[in-house]
Amino acid sequence: MRPFSGRALPWGARGATRVQTRAYLAGLAAGTLLLAGCGAYPKDAAGSFERAEGGTLVVGVSPHEPWTTVEPVTGDVSGSEAELVRGFADEMGADVDWRVGAESELAEWLSDGDIDVAIGGFQADSPWTEEIAFTRPYEEVEAEGGTRKMVMGVRRGENRMLVELERYLSRATGEI
Repeated sequence: MRPFSGRALPWGARGATRVQTRAYLAGLAAGTLLLAGCGAYPKDAAGSFERAEGGTLVVGVSPHEPWTTVEPVTGDVSGSEAELVRGFADEMGADVDWRVGAESELAEWLSDGDIDVAIGGFQADSPWTEEIAFTRPYEEVEAEGGTRKMVMGVRRGENRMLVELERYLSRATGEI
């Protein structure tokens, strides 16, 4: 190898060794292969957004007024979070399939991939943060004991679903 002359030479230029040129080309090839495999990001590990888009968004709902209410006789779902989810589903061209359960059931259903989104008055400091990937707070509500930061949940690893839901919530609540 030649001693450093004090001026930089571009790879492959006269003065660069064969080893340097080969190393540069190998690095360039490896980088190209890595970038080619990336595709569009963010991605869902299980493809929940792609499956729901133009199809059915499966939403787990835990009754928690005023965010979510389930009519006992008809099973109709209403409340501020239900309306936000309906708007999100409309934007992605999807119908909504509601599944009613307790918060613990919603966490299990998300983990198993049985539902795409969980709503029910979840707060940012929820005890379910290990099981559920929560959105950024879409609303802050002053209540007895302090400020409640309201969030919605998706299955862990479903990054595109999370990002698309957060973007929708930001638009729908006037954040952007």
